[in-house]
Amino acid sequence: MIRLLGFDDPWIWGVYLLCILSALLCLVYGIINWNREGELEAIEIKEEAAWEANEEEMQEKELGL
Repeated sequence: MIRLLGFDDPWIWGVYLLCILSALLCLVYGIINWNREGELEAIEIKEEAAWEANEEEMQEKELGL
């Protein structure tokens, strides 16, 4: 079978197989994580707002504004 496709070396066959498998793995990962970015973005916005509020509070304490 390997010689039929023109691959004399089994390492070359393995490299082609790993390339195809890695492409499929990337495809599956992309499908699973397609819209998760929106969930993370909402959490990051809340954390940033809390951080800014804390920073303003610290500035008011230190500068007496």
